[in-house]
Amino acid sequence: MTRTIVHLVRHGEVENPTGVLYGRMPGFVLSELGKRQALIVAEHLAGNDLTHVVASPLERAQQTAAPITDSHRLTLETDERLIEADNVFEGMRVAVGDGALRSPRHWPRLRNPFRPSWGEPYMQIARRMLAAAYRARARAEGHEAVCVSHQLPIWTLRRFLEGKRLWHDPRRRQCSLASLTSLEFDDERLVAIRYTEPAGASSPKVTGA
Repeated sequence: MTRTIVHLVRHGEVENPTGVLYGRMPGFVLSELGKRQALIVAEHLAGNDLTHVVASPLERAQQTAAPITDSHRLTLETDERLIEADNVFEGMRVAVGDGALRSPRHWPRLRNPFRPSWGEPYMQIARRMLAAAYRARARAEGHEAVCVSHQLPIWTLRRFLEGKRLWHDPRRRQCSLASLTSLEFDDERLVAIRYTEPAGASSPKVTGA
């Protein structure tokens, strides 16, 4: 059997002074802390057998991936399937008790948390992320790959692979900034999921982090 590892890396902290849910909006880049977190991840993976690095097309993911590709002298590729989930509240403040969620005109968007009704369906996220992960596995077969993505897509894929329901409490996600959710494969069979936080823990309650 051939052992291959695909590391799903969440991007670093983003400059977001107004605390909006920025989703797929352009122009949201890493903060100074986020840039340091990207370097920490690159240092953490410096001794790994990486042969393939791919990222979401959004700036924060591309910036997080750059130090990793530089340290391994690889070319960064882009996979649209690693992008953040679509969300109708994009550009708004959505913290509980604050912003858009206080307005009755937005409440119909919250009618079905199991799908969810306010954005891209969980199953759709899981399927595109799974396809991206298996493509990365194939590209790095016998070695290791990195896929830089976003909190919700990574967490959704993990729950899917662990056979758990996809709807969940966002405050309980185990997917800190610049964390690694590593998928270990024997040939094409997933044999283990490991989670590490080289840049330390961060709160999933922080809007848009």
